Amino acid sequence: MDFGLVLQTDPPAFGVVSLMRRGERNGFRYGWTFDSAVLWQEPFVIYSQILEHTRLMHVGPMVTNPGTRTWEVTASTFATLNDMYGNRTVCGIGRGDSAMRVAGRKPNTLARLGEAIDVIRDLAEGREAEVDGQRLRIPWIRDGELPVWMAAYGPKALALAGQKADGFILQLADPYLTEWMVRSVREAATAAGRDPNAITICVAAPAYVGDDLDHARDQCRWFGGMVGNHVADLVSRYGEHSAMVPDALTEYVKARQGYDYSHHGRAGNPSADFVPDEIVDRFCLLGPPEAHIEKLRTLRDLGVDQFAVYAMHDAREAVIDAYGEHVIPVLAG
Repeated sequence: MDFGLVLQTDPPAFGVVSLMRRGERNGFRYGWTFDSAVLWQEPFVIYSQILEHTRLMHVGPMVTNPGTRTWEVTASTFATLNDMYGNRTVCGIGRGDSAMRVAGRKPNTLARLGEAIDVIRDLAEGREAEVDGQRLRIPWIRDGELPVWMAAYGPKALALAGQKADGFILQLADPYLTEWMVRSVREAATAAGRDPNAITICVAAPAYVGDDLDHARDQCRWFGGMVGNHVADLVSRYGEHSAMVPDALTEYVKARQGYDYSHHGRAGNPSADFVPDEIVDRFCLLGPPEAHIEKLRTLRDLGVDQFAVYAMHDAREAVIDAYGEHVIPVLAG
């Protein structure tokens, strides 16, 4: 199992770089960041410094979207980083939540997302693609490589990930839901004539190492609120108790009263007060190292290739070090 580290690009930028360097020293092979231009600093600028100050770490957004940058700009940016640092980027992409909504736009349609996946990958790898009716190719790219991993929750998005993406990002660590969603992605891949086992499966969730579970839950409750934004979209689309979406995913958002993006992804987010302890325990990894190892083994057995640690809490360095000392040596490889 590989391990990734997920950070927000809060200033100062070199603090993000420092944490990623710490992550690599502790065995994290992937460095991910949020991508929301209004809320945080520009991640692609910071990626260049992370790549400069690490040796093997791959970097990318968790997640970008097709709406905030033109597709040729996204492809050229990834390709430039790869040309400078040797194909060490990965494009995590989704419909767009905070980046779009904070700017007053709706998330992208799945049709647009599917088209963007093909175009960005083709352009970044040096192939010709059509953008807004114009055939384009970036002429200077040689031996480009850009895996595109798609974030998804709902049945249509899961199907799209199976049909087009190189990897699937699931932003929660509940084993029951992981099994259901991984199966959906792989079934869609098989139906599309693809090798289902060639799709990399990445589960991303907060991890908090320690014995004080009440404090750990309070530090990670924000995650249930963030996931709740996507779940609320599914409920509005499919209705409550739909056969298309498990109740285990949707039931908890009944008490949701709205969401303030000024606290997005942060411990103490008041918009996450509706999230019960049970959801925090299911969606996150909490407790002593042994509890993390046990849950990660379960996820690995379900086909998860990478666990990406969301480190938005008051113990970032401690969790990075604890994973490096106790968890990654047991599960990596």
